Amino acid sequence: MTIYTTLRSSFAALLLISGASIGAANADAIDDITKAGVLNVGVFADFPPFSSASADMTLKGYDMDVAQALADALKVKLVPVSVTGQNRIPYLTEHRVDLLMSVGYSKEREQVIDFAAAYAPYYIAVIGPKALDVKNKDDLAGKSIAVNRGTLEDTSLTEVVPASADVKRFDNYNSVIQAFISGQTQLMVVGNDVGAQVLARQEALAPEQKFQLLTSPSHIALNKKEDRLKQAINDTVAKMLSDGSLNKSSEAWLKTPLNPENLKD
Repeated sequence: MTIYTTLRSSFAALLLISGASIGAANADAIDDITKAGVLNVGVFADFPPFSSASADMTLKGYDMDVAQALADALKVKLVPVSVTGQNRIPYLTEHRVDLLMSVGYSKEREQVIDFAAAYAPYYIAVIGPKALDVKNKDDLAGKSIAVNRGTLEDTSLTEVVPASADVKRFDNYNSVIQAFISGQTQLMVVGNDVGAQVLARQEALAPEQKFQLLTSPSHIALNKKEDRLKQAINDTVAKMLSDGSLNKSSEAWLKTPLNPENLKD
């Protein structure tokens, strides 16, 4: 083999490698998802009512309804991937999942990942029995209120609660819920994820959301520079809003009609 032939072969190999690298750099998430035939979605496996194991051991919940709608829109199979608060963003950036559900927006996170439109309400609410007349923070005066110590709920309540209110702080949500349903307190302050479980199970008490203290909706997160995938997500969420299916999921899982105002940051 001559030096010329060797150089020509090496150059051809280099072009193949370069072409493969360019193709990988220009790879599009939707193309990859379509080719694989699956949409890998990172979810919390024990996060009711957004996602948790059902009797048949499949994940069900508000997040799963939306994730399934996204998979259907892309005409692929949905594959839920269990993640934790610590590993989920690395799972996304390392392409172990295509999307993440239930991600709150922050400027710090936006440096690393991208956010599609908000799809799920997350808010902190004051919950009490229907018979108790409470409409705003002033009505908390003289009331006993259970809250989880040191949480965002605690901070939000402390900022507005009248001095005459009796705030009882507990070390976990189970204790907060128990204090409320046993009558130890008249009200409780929790996120709508915790509140939905109480609203669904305490029919005799007839609890309801009185008013909200803070709103911070959840987004679907994706990797940066995936404009086609982001548009597909936004289109699917917009369709679910317009055809009522997102409201249907809210009523089924969150036990309250969906208020579009709760999807605004």
